[in-house]
Amino acid sequence: MKKVSDWSGDDVVRWLGDQGLQEYCDSLKRLNGQALLNLNQSDFMAPPLSLVTSDGGEQLLERIETLRIEHHIQAHKNGHVTLNGLNAKMSAITIDRESNGINGLINGTAKHTHSPQRNGIRNGLVGNGFHHYNHQCDPHRDSRIQIQIPAQGLTDSARSPFPDEWGKTGVALVYAMICFVSTTVMISVVHERVPPKEDTPPLPDKFFDWFGRKEWAFMICEVNGMVLVVLWLIQWALLKYRSIVGRRFFFIVGTLYLYRCVTMYVTTLPVPGMHFKCSPKVLGDYVSQMRRVMKMIAGGGLTITGSHHMCGDYLYSGHTVMLTLTYLFIREYSPKRFWWYHWLCWALCAVGLFCILLAHDHYSIDVVVAYYITTRLFWWYHTMANQQVLKEPSQSNFVSRVWWYSFFLYLETNVQGIVPRHYQLPFPWKRLFPGSQVKYSKLADSDCP
Repeated sequence: MKKVSDWSGDDVVRWLGDQGLQEYCDSLKRLNGQALLNLNQSDFMAPPLSLVTSDGGEQLLERIETLRIEHHIQAHKNGHVTLNGLNAKMSAITIDRESNGINGLINGTAKHTHSPQRNGIRNGLVGNGFHHYNHQCDPHRDSRIQIQIPAQGLTDSARSPFPDEWGKTGVALVYAMICFVSTTVMISVVHERVPPKEDTPPLPDKFFDWFGRKEWAFMICEVNGMVLVVLWLIQWALLKYRSIVGRRFFFIVGTLYLYRCVTMYVTTLPVPGMHFKCSPKVLGDYVSQMRRVMKMIAGGGLTITGSHHMCGDYLYSGHTVMLTLTYLFIREYSPKRFWWYHWLCWALCAVGLFCILLAHDHYSIDVVVAYYITTRLFWWYHTMANQQVLKEPSQSNFVSRVWWYSFFLYLETNVQGIVPRHYQLPFPWKRLFPGSQVKYSKLADSDCP
């Protein structure tokens, strides 16, 4: 394993990405490993680091402190400590969490001491969760290292800055399903209010004046939408942190369809073209309405499946929502070097949006409003999720006044930083073949020979 002190700038950037702190990559990409270890609180008081986050570098300093400990242990284990130099630095290392620092490790100011440290005693377990270890095999027999041991009973997922929390993902899924069903019911309600096209002709639309209707265009739109959804589902299944990304997708798509319920109900537009063949109105026959709702849900609300023959769901466009949102998630949670993949998905999205209008199945305002609301909600949510200061309600935090802020905190409060774009198989090999796992046994306490 490469020592931290030998890291290059690329290694530092890679480590920042692994820790979910990509926002520091541009500012620290010129630092090597040793310079990274030497960072302290004062470095975050001036540009460029002071411009990255508003927490004074607290998260990064905590990760660097852990990295210093790992670096020290690795160096000591591999015999890189000399008796004349570094061994003196290792004689007494005290981790002070209150000051976010390690006394004597970087600057060589550690002093040899035989007295117990503040947080513990020799050769024993101490009160503040520190294990005190006496290097009996070292020539300096009193040299000690204090290492913080995680609380008992915590799983690896719970200790991670990006915990799975599949229960929250399930709650977000239920929320999205409720919003989707509510939208379908609202379409059935609005269908009864749409004025006949013979009495109320389509509204004038500049795009319709420029481009004549193409009957095949809407099929192209729905095919593109299905391709993007399939690509996103495959990509999502391969994400390491799929639970976090999944609940973000479910919440955003659910909220967008909830907003769509409101806009459809308050403003009922006439059909965009005379080519529409709307289903007959049932006029209070609730059984027939529910059958239509179930048929539409079974067909995914797509015209290509023959499940959608109701009118009135124009403001705003649900097809635009899905095309735009799937592209945004694909772009955000895929590696930047996959530029060809991003351009392909962008082309599918753009062609799909154009074909919606080319088919004259939606007014231009339907597509514009849907695109605006979808992109803004996606960008707002991810900005709030990536900035820890925005997860703290205060008088100066105006985003905390949005109606879904409490639900947002429930979903994101334990996510620390930007979710890394890491991938893994949905079912790791070690789960499929348990016998291949490496097994460890606990070593009994004993003196060195």
